[in-house]
Amino acid sequence: MDYFEASLRAALALIFSGDGGVYFIVLTSLRISLVAVVLAALVAVPLGVVIGMIPFPGRHLLRRVFGSLTALPTVVVGLLLYGLLSRRGPLGEWGLLYTPTAVVIGECVLILPLLLHLVSTAVMSADPRLLPTLDSLGAKFHHKVMYLLAETRSGVLAALVTGFGRAVGEVGVAMMLGGNIAGFTRTMTTAIALETSKGEFELGLALGLILLTVAFVVNALLGWLQRPA
Repeated sequence: MDYFEASLRAALALIFSGDGGVYFIVLTSLRISLVAVVLAALVAVPLGVVIGMIPFPGRHLLRRVFGSLTALPTVVVGLLLYGLLSRRGPLGEWGLLYTPTAVVIGECVLILPLLLHLVSTAVMSADPRLLPTLDSLGAKFHHKVMYLLAETRSGVLAALVTGFGRAVGEVGVAMMLGGNIAGFTRTMTTAIALETSKGEFELGLALGLILLTVAFVVNALLGWLQRPA
C-alpha cells in the first residue's frame, strides 16, 4: 500500500509540475485521435446519412456488418495495415509505417464502421414524417440531407464523440503502426504499456490518470448530447 501511495503522489507531481515529456505524449495522443475522427467523419457522416435515409436491398445486413465491425480487435486492424504499409507491402514505398500518419490511418479504419453504424442509426431514428414532408415540399436531395443532419445533430455529434473515445483509448493500432517512438509516435496508451514494463510505474500511472480524465470528459459530453431534449 505504501508503494502505491508513493507512486500516486509521484504521478500527481508529474502531472501538476507540467512535465514536458508527459504533456507531449498527451498532446500527441489527442492530436492523432482528433485528426482520425475528422477524417473518418468526412466519409462516415455523409455515407451514414445516405444509408439511413434511403431504403435499399441489403441495408439491414450492411448495418449488421458495421455493427459487428465495431468490436473488431485493434490488433487485427494493426496487423492488416502493417502488412500493407511495411516495406515489403504494396504501400511500403510510401514510407508511412512508424509515423503519426500511419496511426491516423489505423484509427480511421478502426472507428469508421462505428461511426457509420451510429450515424445511420441516428438518421433512421429521426421523425418518420420528416422525409415525406420534405418530398411534398419538393426539397432537393442535398436539402433533405441538411435537414436530416439538423434534426439528428445530437446523435451525429454523439457518434463522433464515441469515435474519439474509441480512438484515444486504443493501443494495438498505435503500437503496431506507430512503433511507440519517443517524441514522435508515442501515445498515452503505448507509453503506459512501455513505462510499466520498464518499471516506471509512476510515469505510467500519471498517463493513466490523464487518460481516465479524458475518458470521463468524453463520457460526460456523450451523456450531455444524449440527454432528452
